[in-house]
This record gives sequence, C-alpha cells and structure tokens, in this order.
Amino acid sequence: MAPTRYWPVRTGVWRRYALDVGCGPGTDLLALAERVGEHGTVIGVDRDPAMLAQARERTSDMHGVEVREGDVHALPVDRGSVDRAKIDRVLMHVEEPVAALAQLHLATRRGALVGLVEPDWDTLAVDAEDLRTNRDFTRYTTEEVVRNATIGRSLGRLAEKAGFRVETVVATTPVFRDFADADHTLGLGRNMQQAINDGYMERDRGERWFAAGLAFYASFTLVTVICSR
Repeated sequence: MAPTRYWPVRTGVWRRYALDVGCGPGTDLLALAERVGEHGTVIGVDRDPAMLAQARERTSDMHGVEVREGDVHALPVDRGSVDRAKIDRVLMHVEEPVAALAQLHLATRRGALVGLVEPDWDTLAVDAEDLRTNRDFTRYTTEEVVRNATIGRSLGRLAEKAGFRVETVVATTPVFRDFADADHTLGLGRNMQQAINDGYMERDRGERWFAAGLAFYASFTLVTVICSR
C-alpha cells in the first residue's frame, strides 16, 4: 500500500491519507503510518467502543494517526479525501456489503488504491474421519454463524458493482496444524458447542468429532482483491 500521490490541504502541505475501515484494536495502524510518512495521516475507523479504546491507547504516541468512531455504512471522512484504504475481514459481518463499498468509493479520490480481504467459509475444511460431521459443521458456520460467509468469492464482483476497477484477485489458503491456533482463529469449539445448543448437531456426534484430534489439519480460503478508484 505504498502511496505515490498526495492530497492537498489548506496549509499548502501535500498530505496523503490512508484509511483502515474496521481497524479493531489498531493492529495495522503503525504499519500504515510508516507507509504514509511524516506528511501523511492514517485514519482508523471502528464502531466498537472497546476496540476504539485499545486502538487509541496503542496509537496515543503516534504522530499522524487518528482513530474515529464510525460505521462502515457511513464513514466519518470527507468525500474524495482518501488515497489508500483497506478493509480486512469486516465485510463478512456487515449488513450491506455493497452499500459499505459504495461508501468507500465516495471516500476515495480518483486514482486511489483499495485492498479488500475476506474469507470464504464455505471452503472451511477440518481433518477428521467423520466427514459427515465435517460437512455439517462447515454448513452450520456458513448458514448460522457468519452473516456473509462466502463473500470472499464475491469480492471482485461487489467491488466492481460499487464502482471500483479490480486490478488483481489472489486466493490463499491459511493452514493450521496446531489445535489451539485453529480453535482460536476458526472458533471450532465455540461454534460446535453453539451448533449442539441450537439442535443442529447431536451432542455425542459433535463432541466425538471435536475430540478426535482436530489440530492435525484445518484450512480455509482467504481472498484478497486490490482495486482502484
């Protein structure tokens, strides 16, 4: 996301603006600040008060970083002011992904670059002998757990619908060989328990599947789309 152009402000100093939509606890704000340089500004936007508090604490001594409360459907930035933007694993949760991307299109200037990253949970695979339960668990994840579970495969189409030009689409497959890692990232235990509680899965079948050495292998597809304004 190395910016190459700048946005003029009233002071006469040419500034560049990077936007992190759904910045969460501010994990990526430091890297973005390094990219825009001393004359740039990074804006992190989130609607969760707890995430905003963490992001503000993390960036309290960082020059040129602003953390703003706001929703992806109504971004708190000036129209046509953003040079670089990213949305990472946020659209899978929002109510109207196309409307959110349309908002981002309004916020970016001509020539801006935008990075979008979302998973396709339909591709979730866990190694276990009980394939029926594997498939039922993936189906439960896509139908009941994640609002827009297959948005990864649709990112390019949705970006074009919002007015962006898609430059590249890349699919990667994160692989987990450690159970604790997989459970933390993929919510295996939490979601299986919820499936059991919801009556979607028989308790004995779900618990046998979960206890059968799931750490050996788990994966899913993550889609990255780079587009321009």
